[in-house]
Amino acid sequence: MLQTLAGPEIGVASTKAFTCQLMVLASLAIAAGKARSELSDEDETKLVHGLVEVPRLMADALTIEPQIEKLAHRIAKSRDVLYLGRGTSFPLALEGALKLKEISYIHAEGYAAGELKHGPIALIDETMPVVVIAPYDRVFEKTVSNMQEVAARGGNIILMTDAKGAAEATVESLVTIVMPDMAAAFTPMVYAVPVQLLAYHTAVVMGTDVDQPRNLAKSVTVE
Repeated sequence: MLQTLAGPEIGVASTKAFTCQLMVLASLAIAAGKARSELSDEDETKLVHGLVEVPRLMADALTIEPQIEKLAHRIAKSRDVLYLGRGTSFPLALEGALKLKEISYIHAEGYAAGELKHGPIALIDETMPVVVIAPYDRVFEKTVSNMQEVAARGGNIILMTDAKGAAEATVESLVTIVMPDMAAAFTPMVYAVPVQLLAYHTAVVMGTDVDQPRNLAKSVTVE
């Protein structure tokens, strides 16, 4: 058993539980890589230093909260929201959609960006916000291609990226949320912050119970 050491879970949409689980799994992966001689001492040291930097990067990410709060007023008027991510950003797209539907009761779906043409693209119109989680990494250009397809159908793109991604994106977005620069290995932990803040502030705007959403059966709501 590996403990997350996240403390008591007060709310259902628990950012700390999600990010602590990612941190524990990352630590396990590093330990396994070292034990199997897949990582050198230098690689291990670099990755561990990267994990140590994650709390600082999260604190930097929190500075964009006013922008997220403003955006939430637009999301709150939506009936459906689509989240897209590629590679390690795909699970974050699932997480963002899950949290939005859990606490704001807005229908939201997360999709792998590469699967856009296989169903979700048919739903996109000028009323649908499309949250694209796209740090500047080896698959960034492919994600930009998906953004172009969304833009061609009038979708309202909300881009979560870093400074280089914001500069390199060739598609106009409704809102661009610029995250701090970091190695690609650590983006899932840090980008979870704006993803979950968006769900939280949207729920607050809509007046729902953020901590104990309706109909959910979890440890914080039932025995």
